[in-house]
Amino acid sequence: MSHDLIIRNGTVVDGTGADRVVADIAVDGDRISVIGDLREHSARRELDASGHVVSPGFVDLHTHLDAQIGWDPYMTSSSWHGVTTVLMGNCGVTFAPASPDNRSYLAEMMESVEDIPKEAILDGLPWDWQTYGEYLDSVERLAPALNVVGLVGHCAVRYHVMGERSLTDEGPTADELRQIADIAAESVADGAVGYSTSRLLGHVVPDGRCVPGTFSSIDEYLAIADGMNRAGGGLFQAVLDFDTKAGHEFRLLRSMAERCGDVLFSGGVGDRGLDGVNRFNDFLTTTNAEAGRISSLAMSRPSGFLIGITQEPPVKGSAWKALMELSTIAERVAALRNSSTRAELVAEAERKGMRFDPRMIYPLGMEGLPDYHVDGEGSLADVASAAGVSPIDAMIDRLIESNGRELFNVWFFNRNVEALGEFLHLENVCPNLGDAGAHVGQICDADAPTFYLRHWNRVTGRVSIEQAVQGLTQKPAAVLGLKGRGTLAVGEHADINVFSPERLETLYPEYVHDLPGGKGRLQVRSAGYAATLVNGEIVVEEGQHTGARPGRVIREFARGRPSQVRPLPVHKVE
Repeated sequence: MSHDLIIRNGTVVDGTGADRVVADIAVDGDRISVIGDLREHSARRELDASGHVVSPGFVDLHTHLDAQIGWDPYMTSSSWHGVTTVLMGNCGVTFAPASPDNRSYLAEMMESVEDIPKEAILDGLPWDWQTYGEYLDSVERLAPALNVVGLVGHCAVRYHVMGERSLTDEGPTADELRQIADIAAESVADGAVGYSTSRLLGHVVPDGRCVPGTFSSIDEYLAIADGMNRAGGGLFQAVLDFDTKAGHEFRLLRSMAERCGDVLFSGGVGDRGLDGVNRFNDFLTTTNAEAGRISSLAMSRPSGFLIGITQEPPVKGSAWKALMELSTIAERVAALRNSSTRAELVAEAERKGMRFDPRMIYPLGMEGLPDYHVDGEGSLADVASAAGVSPIDAMIDRLIESNGRELFNVWFFNRNVEALGEFLHLENVCPNLGDAGAHVGQICDADAPTFYLRHWNRVTGRVSIEQAVQGLTQKPAAVLGLKGRGTLAVGEHADINVFSPERLETLYPEYVHDLPGGKGRLQVRSAGYAATLVNGEIVVEEGQHTGARPGRVIREFARGRPSQVRPLPVHKVE
């Protein structure tokens, strides 16, 4: 029997958590057609997966590729790290609904919240839509390499309906609330998987006010849930203010789980320790048992910001600003070598202080693979103490020695690594929060799945390869309600990874100027992936894009609690 493709001799880890088996996989069209001993079968193309794991493609539940997809249909860096399906539209910031008059403001808001340059957004997207369904149509026409799932954002919806008042803590009028709920219904009916919101006080528009929806009432969200239910039900995604009103945020999540049955929030234990892990676990377990399906996301390492002299300096001040205005890294290194310039930079650092606590800054190393110091040893403060110099002098010495290449990882999130290891592996947590496409000049954690497999499976042995793959595939696919994706089985879509667990590496982040208008961003490549298939086509092979762009905009989903969802007629919003 002949097939389009056979992956031979691989160790199949099917995403369900079942034990690995050695088998061949045949692909015909966009589907898996046979799994087993295929020695008697032939194919137009064969991949030898000897010594490799063959797994489902990874599902990334938190990206902001909504803009980047316009100029980068390969969706890097995600596509270099085994990701085959991405969820866009997180945190309430989306580009639809968008009247022509609102486009510029939505771009400004995305720049302010997610550090994606406004000019790149406006120049890099076709802007041939107004509703969210029309935005998904536009994405489909862009022919992405990866599959796309979209959330409609509260910021855009609220601003579309309420204008400037959406940026206050004022609630919508009864008519405005009806319009907001109707847009939620229309968006889900037209293919959105659900609705997203941000309640983080740090998410602000350019003038410093919190984004629309930050102070919305639970009743407003329940009306949105009712709107989604009219269209068949949807996922509610949120980033929340656990720091100042945790009790309220837990009540909101519980209420939405009860009303719409599917909730996803970006969580993290931060410095809360094991007590925080237990609190989140109790909440997740109880809510799943008594209300609706609820899941959380976790980053795979301590992270938050990269500093150095490629894009973000360690000090805010005129001397450091002048340094960063030099055109090339070589010129900046030459300035650091100049004794008078260095003295000025050190004096400014001592006067103003470094932007971040040196105890929470970790050098990535000067060459080879990056060292994220997950053991918590080797901070900039440790390096400085050992050398008998100030932290800023220690950093400058390292920048000179590395010719300006070294980056330094600032631990904003998940500083308690013991708690992170426990939180990552809770039953209702997916271990793949990377924020791909966002904060492009500040951080690049799109390598989250690769780092997770490398560190938590290979280095620490905290999870088996079967458990790790399940956390990156079946679990997030179930959160979205993906049909025929997330596991390897006959009849499933052929979203497949072929990789060597022993060779998996996340490479050193690089700053490149490939955005529209020559703007820059951080990107990170990988090693150890032999091939990534999307819908039966090889998209990446040995770290290189093949040119194939078979991704699809996915618009149909299996909802978590269909018995509670009663589809009603959806009124189109004029």
